[in-house]
Amino acid sequence: MPNKALISLKFGSSNRATLSDVAASHPLSLRLGADGWRALEDIAHKRGITRAEAAREAIAETAERERRRAGLAAEVARLAADPADRAEREKVMADMDSIAAEWPE
Repeated sequence: MPNKALISLKFGSSNRATLSDVAASHPLSLRLGADGWRALEDIAHKRGITRAEAAREAIAETAERERRRAGLAAEVARLAADPADRAEREKVMADMDSIAAEWPE
């Protein structure tokens, strides 16, 4: 099992965290403003993990969320370009319009 990442802090006008995964050896240095620092502290506290682990998890979760969004966007584009899907969607919308109640003005 790889060693857990290390975190070192430098306090000044902003908080600075240096993360490094010893096994992968990909250090990351970043500066966090007050809001970012509080958010990192909050994640770490709520999950019962270190700030370094919270940062790694947040990065991984964000990357996964972006991959899912890209997949959904590609699916929407594919369906929008599909004439059969467009025709079916228009038929369903027409059927729904035919049974919809009138809205008072």
